[in-house]
Amino acid sequence: MAASTRPAAGRAGAQAGAARGELRSVRTPVLEIGYEESGDRDGFPIILLHGFPYDIRAWDGVAPTLADAGYRVLVPYLRGYGPTRFLDPDAPRMAEQAAIAQDVVDFADALGIEQAALAGFDWGNRAACITSILNPQRVRAQVAIGGYSVFDSISPSRPAASALTEARLWYQWYFNTERGRAGLEANRHSICRYLWETWSPTWEYTDAAYEVSAPSFDNPDFVDIVIHSYRHRHGYAPGEDRFLADERRLAERPPIGVPAIVLRGADSGFGPPSPDPTGDQARFTNLVARRIVEGAGHDLAPQRPDAVSDALIELLA
Repeated sequence: MAASTRPAAGRAGAQAGAARGELRSVRTPVLEIGYEESGDRDGFPIILLHGFPYDIRAWDGVAPTLADAGYRVLVPYLRGYGPTRFLDPDAPRMAEQAAIAQDVVDFADALGIEQAALAGFDWGNRAACITSILNPQRVRAQVAIGGYSVFDSISPSRPAASALTEARLWYQWYFNTERGRAGLEANRHSICRYLWETWSPTWEYTDAAYEVSAPSFDNPDFVDIVIHSYRHRHGYAPGEDRFLADERRLAERPPIGVPAIVLRGADSGFGPPSPDPTGDQARFTNLVARRIVEGAGHDLAPQRPDAVSDALIELLA
């Protein structure tokens, strides 16, 4: 289906100097997906996928380099973010991991893209990992920011091995309560900004940098999508029947066989990455490189965009 276009609005903040793509939208079977496109329309496509609680502005330092290198760069808003909307106003707002990955395939199908390179972090990395597992023929290469990001949603969720890990995941337990739903509804910007700061504790985010992404979290589906995602992954909310077979396969945590580079932020608020590469080597059977990136936290892309663009260009050379 042909995409519609409209000019993108101006922005301020840390990424203000970067060239910005054209804001478009495309219809899939479930969503009207807003996305930015830049680069050569005939170039090989690269899809950049943001996470929670971020939006496409996280890629502002990455996209121009890839566009200048001759690639077609596509940066979609995930379901529940920015201008992306459900087609059916009565459809339940669900966001299990298999659904987010299906959105990537549907997005590519709607644009007539048979194969692309993927890069993502947080939810976006999970969507990229699952796309590479379930539809490997559609993925030329993957940059996995944070490593393997697929979980077992079929078995009951178990407590983490340490209190520190449980404490770092406070927001997930919070969102599994009605108080958490009400808190996210009332205080979404305070919560999102706090997570930005704690997940990248050595990076200083300015108010201006946050404000260019903040409107994305005012999407009317944002709260429902976030709440469902975190409740489903721990077994406290049902998923869509159409994804049950996929979730059962993902519960086995199958390896990823597409050419991949793993990037891990040295300063992640979830704790420093292990120097031992064997875990990533086991999960990515065609691992080209594994890099611990200095000067970056959990949301590595806006902090070290060069590491992301270099990795994609290396994989596609």
